[in-house]
Amino acid sequence: MNTESQVVSRSVTQTLRGMPASDGAGVKLTRVIGQPRLPDLDPFLMLDEFGTDKAEDYIAGFPDHPHRGFETVTYMLDGRMRHKDNHGNEGVLVPGAVQWMTAGRGIVHSEMPEQTEGKMRGFQLWLNLPARDKMAEPNYQEFGPDKLPVVERAGVNVKVIAGQVDGTVGPVRQPATDPTYLDLRIDAGAAFTLPLPVGHSAFIYVYEGSAAVGTGRDAAVIEAQELAVLGDGSEVRLEGRAARTRAILVAGRPLREPVARYGPFVMNTREEIMQAFSDYQTGKF
Repeated sequence: MNTESQVVSRSVTQTLRGMPASDGAGVKLTRVIGQPRLPDLDPFLMLDEFGTDKAEDYIAGFPDHPHRGFETVTYMLDGRMRHKDNHGNEGVLVPGAVQWMTAGRGIVHSEMPEQTEGKMRGFQLWLNLPARDKMAEPNYQEFGPDKLPVVERAGVNVKVIAGQVDGTVGPVRQPATDPTYLDLRIDAGAAFTLPLPVGHSAFIYVYEGSAAVGTGRDAAVIEAQELAVLGDGSEVRLEGRAARTRAILVAGRPLREPVARYGPFVMNTREEIMQAFSDYQTGKF
């Protein structure tokens, strides 16, 4: 009997482009997950891409606002953003830095630009928390570019934010969803293959160049500013189709729990959402 697990390459089941949106005090961004064509991808609730060299598009920033019941991951590619919250955390995100914030039972924070000119570019991802962790103590992790390990393969550069590549482990750990979060740079013709846990939700977002995702006839070419939702399988394969392709590869264990969400709160029931509003209004965050 052959007891070896069969390798199944993940294919693309859906592609889509983001929609123009704004958040905070009018910051312009592109909403990729969290729009009508892809309301969520359990455990991922939202993915926003922001990128502009026009200060008027970002200068007003994201003044004080609350969160409860999920996590936010901010990854800066260009620019500087200052985080400050009501639990005493404060720091400046610089190019290549990551902020991983667990809102838990409640946090009020701001994210404000530390610049008045130049390019501001990056991503914010929302990850759901399981019911058992939604009222946990808030937590804040910030990792500068020197804290994010890089793996080099032939024609491929991988920054490991969460998960592991060739035994190199990213600094972010979250047992509930066991996330993988990679920033990839792939030369034309170079290929990158990575095992992924069977059953984990996964997507690839190409933000520069283009990449073929999958193998053989199932491969799909994903262009810049396109997101590819991946079907199930045990590994993912990408091949660069431009002089330089950049993409984020994200995966995580789905929670398969009821989701009730309204604005900055993500819980399991409508009653819990109403309680979140009441707690915020009465200063319990």
